[in-house]
Amino acid sequence: MKRDYRVWRSPVLEREMEVLVFGDRGTPVVVFPTSMGRFYQWEDTGMIAHLTERIEDGLLQLWCADSVDGESFYDTAVPATNRAVRHLAYDRYLTEELLPLARLEAGGAELVLAGASFGAFHAATLALRHPGIARAAICLSGAFDAARWLDGSREGDAYFVNPLAFLPALEDPVLLGPLRRTEFVVATGLEDPNVDESRRLAAALRAKQIPAALHLWDGWAHDWPYWKEMVDTYL
Repeated sequence: MKRDYRVWRSPVLEREMEVLVFGDRGTPVVVFPTSMGRFYQWEDTGMIAHLTERIEDGLLQLWCADSVDGESFYDTAVPATNRAVRHLAYDRYLTEELLPLARLEAGGAELVLAGASFGAFHAATLALRHPGIARAAICLSGAFDAARWLDGSREGDAYFVNPLAFLPALEDPVLLGPLRRTEFVVATGLEDPNVDESRRLAAALRAKQIPAALHLWDGWAHDWPYWKEMVDTYL
């Protein structure tokens, strides 16, 4: 299996950003790590090994994104506004640097976004903030109300990084059109402490006539063995 390590200095984030790319053809899937995870997390947890056959057969090409969670949502040493602003910079890094590269190398193919836990938040929020940027978002065991990481704030920039805040208010048909052509898969455990947020996200998507499938698994289902099963089912 082809394994390609990339690093460049992001002009948006003003720091080096790293990415691992597995495979050289197939559906390009940009995957996000869990809270404060790194670009190598999917490899270290065995998820890449789990998907080796599909990658080697040319069905999938995985782009394992790095995160700046420790500089944004989880940087409690700075005000909530600063945390939101840093995430918006990360959003620009993704949309101006990483995703265009993945799309270019895939010959313009439509992207899929995927992630588990906090990675599910990243996948859903990116797809919703940029209608049409991906054909699907696979969101596993996610928490989606960003106010919990922003001292309860849902105003200003905190509003624009919170899908459970901005999605219900979205009425612009220019934005809703491409979102209605985007598939959202929301899967989580019935005993996951964040299960209500998955239900809320799916309900908000359906209220806007955006395709959303909600899958509730028995038990807690918030760990890599479960996510490997979920990836087999939904990706």
